[in-house]
Amino acid sequence: MSEPRNLHKGLKNRHISLIAMGGIIGSSYFLGTGYVLNQIGPATCLAYILGGIIMFLTMACLAELSTADPLHGSFISYSAKYISPAWACGVGWSYWVNWVVYIPSECIAGGIIMHNYMPEIPIYLWSILFGIVITLINLSHVTLFGELEFWLSLIKIFLLMSFSVLAIAIFFGLIPIDHSKSIGTEYLIQDGGFFPNGYLILFMNMVILLSNYQGSEIIGLAAAESHDPLKSIPAALKTITYRIVGLYLIPTFLLAVIFPWQSANLTGSVFAFALAKYGLTSYAHFFNFMIIAGALSCANSGLYAAIRSLHGLALHKMGPKFLRHVTSNGVPLYCVLLTIGCIWILLISSYVFPSPTLYANLLALSGFTGSICWISICWAQLRFRNRLPHMENPPKLIYKIRWFPYLTIFAIWIQIACLCVVLISPSLRLAFYLGVPVTIIPILLYKFTKHDKAIID
Repeated sequence: MSEPRNLHKGLKNRHISLIAMGGIIGSSYFLGTGYVLNQIGPATCLAYILGGIIMFLTMACLAELSTADPLHGSFISYSAKYISPAWACGVGWSYWVNWVVYIPSECIAGGIIMHNYMPEIPIYLWSILFGIVITLINLSHVTLFGELEFWLSLIKIFLLMSFSVLAIAIFFGLIPIDHSKSIGTEYLIQDGGFFPNGYLILFMNMVILLSNYQGSEIIGLAAAESHDPLKSIPAALKTITYRIVGLYLIPTFLLAVIFPWQSANLTGSVFAFALAKYGLTSYAHFFNFMIIAGALSCANSGLYAAIRSLHGLALHKMGPKFLRHVTSNGVPLYCVLLTIGCIWILLISSYVFPSPTLYANLLALSGFTGSICWISICWAQLRFRNRLPHMENPPKLIYKIRWFPYLTIFAIWIQIACLCVVLISPSLRLAFYLGVPVTIIPILLYKFTKHDKAIID
């Protein structure tokens, strides 16, 4: 059999950096934050800080692996090499499911927003329309994907920066509206307290909140299509850290300061609701429409990640052989078709199930399966570093996580705890019941079927 074609290396450093940003700012933040704020209360900003710490530690582990062993750009490769091929198989398919269920949630989110403006058109029709757009983009050349993602991500950065500026102006009473004086702590601690629903509720909803951060690991998947991964990956991870503070933590804190948590919901963007509350109705409408670009961008990045991870599974002999095929244009066509087919099944299901309910459940399942993959990244880095002293020719650690092994172990166990706490929540328990089998079944199939030996190197 002839050697499979390589994926096309058409992504530049600026593409790599913005692809990761596009993967972590989508409707799960613009819309999902409304659900989290309603459940947790003003303490949502603390939950985002915890999520940011977990994200940073996980990406630091990935940066160390990607620069020390750049031939294994995908974290699935690291799991196979440093943990076990069977575990990598389970994590790889779990990661694929993570994006397969997340992408329809982004399309449904766009449908929910558009339905507010055109209620005569059902949400599922909007969702299908957005699904068609995402399908066409990912059937095209990888360079087009990178360029489009770059500009869509810039739109989202502008939205969050503008919200932060307006929220600060609202807080200090600088905008001539009903609130002519400083808001102070009216919504932050005086309206039910900082933890109005208790302390445990913060951890019970971490599985949904972590889905807001997931997508950063796309840097590792995109390394295979980067011209210089040894430079682009550490640089992208460094800049993302600052962006997380500016584009997640600051806007979320300001939202909790100026908007009552009881009014947050999933019928639209809570950020747009906050702007409309203070008379900025026109900009709130503009904000909502631009969020659709954010949803498409996140779904775009997610489909890219799903396709490349599925192709990686096939190359490692953890999936069917036909998935290894790559066209002359560098596109893994059958991986694209299989992934898009499964996504469309979920999109069509939006016709049957209530869209807000389906959206919340898809988001929770995506967060659960995505967290399993993050745990695998940290675990692989832990095993890699433990093996390092025993290697004959140990690689140079260009990027090195600090305070090893304590931070790595913390990142692993805090995520395991967040996944287990999901069982306490009746509304999110389904994510556990579906997420665990999605990982375990591929592991068992790999172990107990006559399968070719996995290709790790």
